[in-house]
Amino acid sequence: MYSAIHIALDFLHRILAKSYTKELEICGEEIIHDLQNVAESIINFCPGSESSRQLDQLISQAYANLLALPITDNHQWRRLYSDASILRSLVDLASPQAPNEETAITCVTRLDHALIIAGAPGQGTQTLVQDLILTIQAEYLPQEPFNPAVLQSRSPSTHIPTLSTSSGTIPRLINPPPLSVFRRELLDRPFILTGFALDWPAMNEHPWHSIEYLRSVAGRGRVVPVEVGTDYRTNDWTQRMMPWHDFLNVLERDQNHPRTILYMAQHNLFSQFPALREDILVPDYVFTAPKAPTAYPLYRPPKNEEELVLNAWLGPAGAVSPAHTDPYFNLYAKAQVVGRKTVWLAPSTQRVTEALYPYPPPSLAYDRERGRNPAANLLAPSMTNTSQVDVFFDQDKDNFPLFWERAVPEALTATLEPGDVLFFPPGWWHAMRSEDMSFSVSMWF
Repeated sequence: MYSAIHIALDFLHRILAKSYTKELEICGEEIIHDLQNVAESIINFCPGSESSRQLDQLISQAYANLLALPITDNHQWRRLYSDASILRSLVDLASPQAPNEETAITCVTRLDHALIIAGAPGQGTQTLVQDLILTIQAEYLPQEPFNPAVLQSRSPSTHIPTLSTSSGTIPRLINPPPLSVFRRELLDRPFILTGFALDWPAMNEHPWHSIEYLRSVAGRGRVVPVEVGTDYRTNDWTQRMMPWHDFLNVLERDQNHPRTILYMAQHNLFSQFPALREDILVPDYVFTAPKAPTAYPLYRPPKNEEELVLNAWLGPAGAVSPAHTDPYFNLYAKAQVVGRKTVWLAPSTQRVTEALYPYPPPSLAYDRERGRNPAANLLAPSMTNTSQVDVFFDQDKDNFPLFWERAVPEALTATLEPGDVLFFPPGWWHAMRSEDMSFSVSMWF
């Protein structure tokens, strides 16, 4: 209890500072006053049950505003969500009675929500959240350390059907090109670096194919966002938060014959579990500051400090990312000992893009009455980026005739093996299908 309060003292005093009123002025003076009263009570180890009720209401209010406002206008509400979540967990920890296991797990889960839903904005807030989670786990949620001696080998499924929806294969490079050659000659075309990631810790001493390792590296009480359903274009697809251990248990049980597809897709898992970030070696190619390709002049690098976005993808055989485009250069790595993924690529020319039958811009009236299709790009409806065509299905050629006429002749495919790294330029159409239980990392730069 005392250790958690101690590491949060700077955060608590920051809330009590006069400048905090300015940082959350959109949220209103009454909310700020409530937060400051709770912070003072925690410092004095005397928060009451009314504090818990107030904070629960503020978390709900902040979440409602996060959903209602565009991302460009909700920074202070994200800050409120995170700060109220931290305070709410500290209230539980400052209770005169030592937290039981259930309370400790609730605290960790609440802090994870601050990371996942709100991003834990504010100076030092992400670090504080991570430190609090580790402290709670160490004091109240012990677990057995990872034992590499109990590793079990897994045999992948043997048959991968060929795709009739492409006419070529993605080139493979056995020797990684020098950075100068990459910048000068290779930025405008896809290729695979065969076995490039085989020396990553994730492939060796910290094996990501081991469910036990993935359990141990996170600790107890953690949650992650998962997609439920085979394809996010369908109406029965949904998303939900799920305990990390439960998600891993389902993957282990159903790895090659899933009853329901559960897919952790495009998630910044490394902000939650920093130890996993140490298991990968980011290639120097992502730091070459490439210029916008001629075929995609709208390219701009990610706007964070590193100009790099890392996402994790973990799911069973059959998990699919339908054909879509992204606005960044992409290095896509198979960071696991077992698991293969089939990739379909096509260039971003207007002729090909029209043949992929992108979803049209969403209708506001339709959205209001029936809910939007997840594939619709509401933030930039003029750049709707997902295809209606299932490129992994050998469908009747009377459906989507332009696809067979224009896209298939230019499409490329390959099956990524463990340790392979795929590169493709911004704007290229790409689709992925897991052939086995699969853990991958994408690097947007």
